[in-house]
Formats: sequence, structure tokens, C-alpha cells
Amino acid sequence: MSKQQFILQAQSRTTTGKGESRRLRRKQAAVPAILYGADKAPANISISHKDLAYVLENEAFYTSIVTLKVDGVDESAIIKALQRHPAQPRLLHADFLRVREDREVHIKVPLHFLNEAISVGVKQGGGVVSHLMTELEIMCLPKYLPSYIEVDIAELGLGHSLHISDLKLPEGVRSVALSHGASGDHAVVSINVIKKGEETPAAAAAAAAAAPAAAAKPAAKPAAKPAAKT
Repeated sequence: MSKQQFILQAQSRTTTGKGESRRLRRKQAAVPAILYGADKAPANISISHKDLAYVLENEAFYTSIVTLKVDGVDESAIIKALQRHPAQPRLLHADFLRVREDREVHIKVPLHFLNEAISVGVKQGGGVVSHLMTELEIMCLPKYLPSYIEVDIAELGLGHSLHISDLKLPEGVRSVALSHGASGDHAVVSINVIKKGEETPAAAAAAAAAAPAAAAKPAAKPAAKPAAKT
């Protein structure tokens, strides 16, 4: 699968601390960050808040080798941590890890589930799909890093599960969990029998969509009382 290229301009910063970080955010609309790893000294940098917020809207950014242009010098890195404001749409801090072409990276990549609606367990068995994992921690050389991993459940039957060992990983990619042995072979997705009285996802969605419409209807007026006889 083709990889999207991400390039971010960054500036080195010589002063640190909470006061400096607040000044960067307030006066320069920048996000304080740190770049570390690859047997080099950690570097304190800052990145435009607008530029970083823009690329973070793309799922592929989180699993891509990013080119950080630090004072004009290219650094290859992946994002490792991100701190957001708890109540406002603001980024507070970012951590980037340098990567080298000859060293494996450990990173979590999202799982994309395919053919859920037509899977055997759903279409023929009337079951419901349960996602037990939404991302997978992998290790690979940077050149093999995928944006996501596909999980095709077309043939998955009712009452059955797919485990990590059942996944078809891209070339050069290994599961971190499986590197610890059979105990790490966790279930990824299953199709289960719908219990009696339990709504299917489709029925629940239909009920949720109908609720606002029902609430919007005006309440029925009470019947008029008959006029008192004189």
C-alpha cells in the first residue's frame, strides 16, 4: 500500500520550562515538542499548532515516517505521544522518536475490518460482530511500516473468532504480542449469537434515529371537558 508523505517545519528552542511552553502556545501559536532517539541527544523543538493539528486529522499520520525539518535539517521520526488540552481543542505537547533505516520500530497501527455485513456469521447466522481489538502493536523496519492492517472476516462463522496469528501481516511486519509466544495470541474479532432481548446494531441505530423525531412531536392536547350543565 502506498504511503502518504508528511513534512513538518520545526524550530529548535533553547529555553524550556512551563513558562516557556505557555509563551510558545500563546504568543507564537506553536506546540512545544521533543525529538529523541537514534543515539542522539534529545532536542527541544516547536511546531506550528495549525500545521500539527492539520496532519493529526489524517489517520495515516500516526503510522507514518514524518520528515521534521528542524531549522532546515531533515530528521525522520514517528510520533510517540501527544498531549491535548482536556477541555479545549488545543495541543499541549508532542513527543517524536527518531528512526533509522536499519532499526526496527515498535508502533501501534489501526485495524481495518472488511466484509462485516456479508460475513458468514452475520449474513447466514444472524450474529453480531464484536471488535476485541482496534489496533495492533507491530515491529518492522521503517520501509515496511504499514498505515493499517486489513482484517477480512468474510468467512468468519457464528461463534468463531480470529486471533492475531490468523491475520495476514504485510511483508516484513511482525506482531509484538506473538513474539512473546502462544500466550500473546489474543482474539481480534468474533461473531457472537445475539442474546434474547438484545437489540442488533441495526435495530439500535434505527431506534436512536427515531428518538429525536418522536421527541420533536408536540404533545397531544388533553380532551376538552364537557360544558357544565346549567
